[in-house]
Amino acid sequence: MADAVVSAWTEERLVQLKKLWGQGLSITQIGLKLGVTRNAVVGKVHRMGLPKRQSPIVRSDKPFEPKRRKFSPLTFAHWDKNKCSWPIGDPRSPDFKFCGDRIVEGRPYCALHCSMAYTTSNKDEKALKTA
Repeated sequence: MADAVVSAWTEERLVQLKKLWGQGLSITQIGLKLGVTRNAVVGKVHRMGLPKRQSPIVRSDKPFEPKRRKFSPLTFAHWDKNKCSWPIGDPRSPDFKFCGDRIVEGRPYCALHCSMAYTTSNKDEKALKTA
């Protein structure tokens, strides 16, 4: 069995870690400079009690609002086989409509509604049949 290479945290490397941390280098950059994994840096920084840094992910003050999709609804009278037939609303309501966007070839729905309607991949279906 090959000898495992173990990276010891020497006093010199700990000083270098503190310096690089203070300079604001990313955890990945520090790991590359010290020759250790990213996780090794995270663990050592935590154990040393070095100050936490703000996440590089910028957060907005505004709450997240998903973009609303504009539908071009069809009524029963305007429906045809080349337009998405995803139902919108209560079929008993006079406001009931179909999506109406362009369909994915070979499917009755647009790309968005196909992603909602067809959730199992062929690979998953084959696995279930052989189980």
